[in-house]
Amino acid sequence: MKLVFPNGEHAPVILTQGVTRLGSDPESTIVLNRPGVLPRHFEIHVSGAGANVQRPETAGALSVNGRAVVGMMALRNGDQLAFAGINARFVAIETTRPAPGAVPGAPQETALPADDSGATRVRAAAPRYVLRGVSGAIFGKTYAITGPTVLGRASECDICIPVDEISRRHAIVRPNPEGLAVEDLGSSNGSFINNKRVQTGQLLPGDELRLDQVRLLLVAPGTELQQAQQQARPAPAPPPAPIGGRWIKPLAGLVILASLAFIVALLLR
Repeated sequence: MKLVFPNGEHAPVILTQGVTRLGSDPESTIVLNRPGVLPRHFEIHVSGAGANVQRPETAGALSVNGRAVVGMMALRNGDQLAFAGINARFVAIETTRPAPGAVPGAPQETALPADDSGATRVRAAAPRYVLRGVSGAIFGKTYAITGPTVLGRASECDICIPVDEISRRHAIVRPNPEGLAVEDLGSSNGSFINNKRVQTGQLLPGDELRLDQVRLLLVAPGTELQQAQQQARPAPAPPPAPIGGRWIKPLAGLVILASLAFIVALLLR
């Protein structure tokens, strides 16, 4: 699956499983700094069942084949997406090319799409931060944080927490060099960092984020791996003793004893 821009606003992008965000935000998967493109204009969700395009509540206008997108809409091969004066085409299937000398009607090998040249494959980067559920309905679940992430009860949230006490759009977290910047989105029951209620705050690795009574722990997989590697390194071996060094003290003692015996023998003559 891929997204093609016929007018050249962006190179073709191969869509991998997961969420692909398009917008002017530098942390988006597809960054388009064009007039009318909002920081988070829309998202494409790819799974084993197919692809859907989602327009967040605060996003800009988007249409598929001339039909306005409200919420989420399934994408099919050849669908035309229009937004902010930009057109894009969703390509979902591969074409086949007959091999030279092949018999008509015989099975053919699958080839790359005819318009695949120049496509950019978006590499899935290893997450720098992960939120791990440690209570309630999300206990044991982990959520990789690679960009601005909304947590809430609504199904369109990046992290959906199906708990009545959680607001539809409860909070948003944004990764930064220290951890995650947390912002409460006007929730009814509040957002807490280490049991302190905050409107905005900084979550560091090892800190706990609590939304009402639902708790998540921030972990940094890369940091944990480095610490584990450092702990696994063997301690440096002590430098080797000089040749004959272990005999110096015993020999010195024998010399002293011999000298004393000689002195005593002279005195007794």
